[in-house]
Amino acid sequence: MPKVLPTEDVRTLSEFRANTAAFVNQVKETRRPLILTQHGRSAAVLLDVKAYEDLIEHAELLHDVEVAEAQIAEGKFIEHDDFKKYIFERLGL
Repeated sequence: MPKVLPTEDVRTLSEFRANTAAFVNQVKETRRPLILTQHGRSAAVLLDVKAYEDLIEHAELLHDVEVAEAQIAEGKFIEHDDFKKYIFERLGL
């Protein structure tokens, strides 16, 4: 995800309401997130759809790695050679 440029990518909620289409186009073209503020504090982030999908995919992958690491720590795993043997038996090879 490209780096946020504070002079271009941080806007008030009032500005966003008044220029929604322009800001959506900005996010689509630059692929940078738009940070929306309310009462001087960050309130929301507008992301390009692809950037959002990439972020979700990355989070899901990290979660899968955490689950796998926990399973390994608990001894819930199969050694490579045992798994290979199991698969070959299932395939009748």
